[in-house]
Amino acid sequence: MSEVAAQSSKINKTYLKVGEKFPFCKGCGHHHITNAINTALVRLDLEARHVNITSDIGCVGLIDSLFEGVHSLHTTHGRSTAFSTGVEIADSILADSKLKNIVVIGDGGAMIGLLHLINAAQMNVDVTVVLYNNFLFGMTGGQNSSFSPLNFVTATTPGGNIIPPVDLLAILKGANAGFLARKTATDADLAETIAQAINHPGFALVEVLELCTEYAVRGNVIRGNKLAEIDPGTVAELGVLVNRRNRKEFGVSYREKFSGPVPAARVTEIEPRYENALEKRIGFVIGGTAGERVQFASYMLMQAAVLSGANATQKNDNPVTQGTGFSLSEVVISRDEIFYTGIDTPDIVVVVSEDGVRELEAKGTFRSADADTLVIADDTLTLPACAGKVVKLPLRKKYLPAGAAFAGILTAAKTTGMLPMLAFQDVAAMQNKPEELLSIIENVVGGI
Repeated sequence: MSEVAAQSSKINKTYLKVGEKFPFCKGCGHHHITNAINTALVRLDLEARHVNITSDIGCVGLIDSLFEGVHSLHTTHGRSTAFSTGVEIADSILADSKLKNIVVIGDGGAMIGLLHLINAAQMNVDVTVVLYNNFLFGMTGGQNSSFSPLNFVTATTPGGNIIPPVDLLAILKGANAGFLARKTATDADLAETIAQAINHPGFALVEVLELCTEYAVRGNVIRGNKLAEIDPGTVAELGVLVNRRNRKEFGVSYREKFSGPVPAARVTEIEPRYENALEKRIGFVIGGTAGERVQFASYMLMQAAVLSGANATQKNDNPVTQGTGFSLSEVVISRDEIFYTGIDTPDIVVVVSEDGVRELEAKGTFRSADADTLVIADDTLTLPACAGKVVKLPLRKKYLPAGAAFAGILTAAKTTGMLPMLAFQDVAAMQNKPEELLSIIENVVGGI
């Protein structure tokens, strides 16, 4: 192909769907910015398969569907940068690092996901963020955003905004971003600036000031060619404000530092050495109080099962406060591979505190028990109606709150004979304080 023909081919190239109508309001700056992104891609002459556009919530979330041939990922409120960062890290470390990741996000999404932007800048991942800043939430009714100028009238600030707008570029400059620019949607060199950002080896962000014709013009004296002066008393600095290459892109830094084989994750391997007596899949439900080693006791049950040649899974639940309220654990034990980790009808229930009773009752555990369910409970507890066989024992009194759940699990295992006590002894011996655990096992084996 001749040089003239090649240039002609490049001029006629587009990454947008031919004939596709933009879904934006008339006069909306989204038209200009989206076209500028396409022009930037054309100038860089990137293969479509080497471009990934990640979109955020709001009107900006409609953009990725306008492009053809490129990869696209639509995400939730403010999370676009985080998703794109993950894609870029995977590509730069595990693949050929040819993918150009572009984030399109509005001013609302940018503040919702501010920490993701800061982290991406700190890491210097090769992600380009194009910020569509129309100073408000456009899709949900024109509400005030963190970018709204002083005295700006929106649906939620009808008397005018009294909170100064955030300077995102200043924040990201402090986070060591390599490329930062601010432009308006109608700037003739917007596409060139976006192309510079995409070509920058590391994190880059272009904030584009634009006009929302649906909501911004209703209560504000605002013109598209005066957007840099929209904040009273100030004029926003336009152009490329930061362009430094003193840091290596994250993928490069990572590969240089960890050039050898990736260290294997530390895994505690358990080689089966005992036989189990399982006749079917067993579902354990253990309930107690947070901080009383309920989940630790369940973990030892799971280890003992694996040591006995069985498969085991564990699911835990507790309040976000961690140290107060309930603590629950579900352990499934089976000779066969476990694909479904839920417990519809519990085979064994161990409950050692009032917190555990309340939570198991709320979850419907007692109601779902049948005649074959074995319930091991502390003798101080009042249980709701239950079809299972209930055995009450002085677990808290004899083994103290921290040992009650483990003693209850051991009692269930001993009663059913499903797992050998030697497996529990071996598991206990692997813990930091084996003496008290081994003492509990000795007492249970000898009878409570």
